[in-house]
Amino acid sequence: MTSDAPLWRGLGLRDSVVIGLGAMVGAGVFAALGPAAGVAGSWLLLALAVAAVLAYCNAMSSARLAALYPVSGGTYVYGRERLGESWGYLAGWGFVIGKTASCAAMALTVGSYAWPDQAHAVAVGTVVAVTAINYVGVQKSALATRVIVATVLLVLTAVVVAGIGGDRSAATVLDGEIGPYGVLQAAGLLFFAFAGYARIATLGEEVRDPQRTIPRAIMLALATALAVYTLVAVAALLAIGSGGLAAARDPLAQVVTAAGASWLTPVVRAGAVLAAAGALLALILGVSRTTLAMARDGHLPRALAAVHPKYAVPHRAELAVGAVVAVLAATVDLRTAIGFSSFAVLGYYLVANLSAATLSAAEGRPPRWVPVLGALGCVVVGFSLPLPSVLAGSVVLICGAVVYRIRGFAGG
Repeated sequence: MTSDAPLWRGLGLRDSVVIGLGAMVGAGVFAALGPAAGVAGSWLLLALAVAAVLAYCNAMSSARLAALYPVSGGTYVYGRERLGESWGYLAGWGFVIGKTASCAAMALTVGSYAWPDQAHAVAVGTVVAVTAINYVGVQKSALATRVIVATVLLVLTAVVVAGIGGDRSAATVLDGEIGPYGVLQAAGLLFFAFAGYARIATLGEEVRDPQRTIPRAIMLALATALAVYTLVAVAALLAIGSGGLAAARDPLAQVVTAAGASWLTPVVRAGAVLAAAGALLALILGVSRTTLAMARDGHLPRALAAVHPKYAVPHRAELAVGAVVAVLAATVDLRTAIGFSSFAVLGYYLVANLSAATLSAAEGRPPRWVPVLGALGCVVVGFSLPLPSVLAGSVVLICGAVVYRIRGFAGG
């Protein structure tokens, strides 16, 4: 098979929705509620609504672009085609660094639920194990995705039932006054749990009838995820309150324990580990493949484009990504990883919204307000994230832009 051979279009609407749900309704909801409650307090549900509106705008812009450009690559392709090569590069760079941080957050989620007192050590071990699995070419199948999604939904249903119907005496309210800045910052942290719908758009070359299937799949997956997140957030606030959420390293496990259903705690921990490990497996696969594509285009060191002669995987890219993720998992906390990831991914969607704003009516342009609100939301919510995440994300994005310009001058 040649390198420019098209991929097989075998995914229908149901499979596309499942893939989107698998990327969203997973570890994000186990990880993001605690940090978000720490800055939004009792206004957590308002922050969730803000994150959902932003996700809707980003999803609509991405869906229209994916229907017009039904090939692999997502905003890396859209930015290049609509705005220029440099915008596509920045989108790809933002995706790689943002999703690398997401990998660290998923690994830390495994550690926080599996063994809270040794979360970093467990996280590093998980990264090593997943990288080894990916190295030999073992990939998560569509069936495995369905099993993980079904299991996680069952676990979250148990959390909702226990939290809403159980004991509420342990609920505490976060001290301190919460203002608009706290709500926006929480929205940025909660956006981390929504970002997976882009997975559908990046499969544009593998979806049947992409012009109809991709927009419908994105909206269905997003609506389902929002309904699940809202129910879980309500149950958590009733069971342990914003104060309990903010203080917990394993918030959903604490919800069922406080609600008087401590027998469910091991089930919730196991569900969180399964969801986070599955997300980590898929994320490392995705980041390593994007790294491979950018290396082939010369945007990253070409040595990373090597494909293993036996296992047929981008082994150098996978080892490089695994090494970076392991270092992050050993050194940063969960909130920092989520904040950094959200900032970089919001930059990615900024490019998507700016690209969608250039579409004409004949090209399936979304309503004018959608890319405008989406772009403004990406900027406002992105820069409302915790200051260390904003500074670190800005520095890494700027470094990527500088390297691109230096390469451009050297090549010119």
